[in-house]
Amino acid sequence: MIPRLRHESEVRRLLRQFPVVGLIGARQVGKTTLARRLIAQEPGPVASFDLEDPTDAARFADPMLALQRLEGLVVIDEVQHREGLFRVLRVLVDRPGGRARFLVLGSAGPELFRQSSESLAGRIAYHELTPLSVDETASVAVDRLWLRGGFPRSLLASDEIESAAWRKAFVRTFLERDLPQLGISVRASTMRRFWTMLAHYHGNRWKASELARSLGLSAPTVNRYLEALVDALVVRRLTPWFENLKKRQVKAPRVYLSDTGLLHTLLGIRSESALLGHPKCGASWEGFAMQEVVRILSADWEDCHYWATHGGAEIDLLVFDGSRRLGFEFKRASAPRMTRSMHSALADLRLDRITVLFPGDKRFWLHERVEAVGLPLACSQGLE
Repeated sequence: MIPRLRHESEVRRLLRQFPVVGLIGARQVGKTTLARRLIAQEPGPVASFDLEDPTDAARFADPMLALQRLEGLVVIDEVQHREGLFRVLRVLVDRPGGRARFLVLGSAGPELFRQSSESLAGRIAYHELTPLSVDETASVAVDRLWLRGGFPRSLLASDEIESAAWRKAFVRTFLERDLPQLGISVRASTMRRFWTMLAHYHGNRWKASELARSLGLSAPTVNRYLEALVDALVVRRLTPWFENLKKRQVKAPRVYLSDTGLLHTLLGIRSESALLGHPKCGASWEGFAMQEVVRILSADWEDCHYWATHGGAEIDLLVFDGSRRLGFEFKRASAPRMTRSMHSALADLRLDRITVLFPGDKRFWLHERVEAVGLPLACSQGLE
């Protein structure tokens, strides 16, 4: 087991500030394991429930009766299975002298967010547990993490065959069981086709009409499918940024699968050699490195953008850090170079700096405001 110390620390901090903390993340990403570590280290009383356990589910037929006398840390796993639970939590945390803190775990979905936003506004904070990152897997080669992805069972499998088999089973279970449990009623075979086609768009602009024609569906329907996968945290949608320029700027978002292991499974990539020879190799590495940059900056995905013009200028990632404008480019090349597009982005967006991430182990300046940094160095030393 790989400790998730950074995430543990953040969840503890939130539990000190909020009466309810929601630990969300994709299925099998390690939420329950993290909660068990928090329970083991909790000095006070602890109560734990798993709403997929028939015994615990039966006790929650009357959640007020099950929870009203509890003190200390109360952990409720698979919270999306009990409709109306957030209303009960609101009553409990608003009682004078309440001594319980609640950690609720769930696979994010539209229903989960709807319930909490209506009932626990101002009382709940969310923390997303993402797949394992480079800083958490120092003993694992970066290329292995890139190939297998960050789901613990995939990354820690004994060999590539076992890792690929786990990911293939995950995709099937996710489509056949997990999505319906989140209230998303789409045939598994249809969603599998859509998700696979989406993998071929990884790193590209979202074109609903193009996918709709290929699947024989309407554009609103494929937009709804995309929304479902974004809500389930297996797809990231990067929104475009617009400047007040006399240039035509791209308005469509870009889409990325949130885990490269799942991306490679849907693309049929089973080995490092197959990955390096695949047309989506560069886009795969871009998404992988982008996840690391967002983590290093502790940025919120809603505050991350990309920028592009119809004339060809673009920046892969644009992040606002206070008053600073930071641009990032991702190049799978041993010696990245300054490009015309970078010059244009520096001028048009008034960027403070651009960082070019590449797979090497060095860092050097390409321009007074443009630095090339090897991804391993960025993860160990930071971006500045």
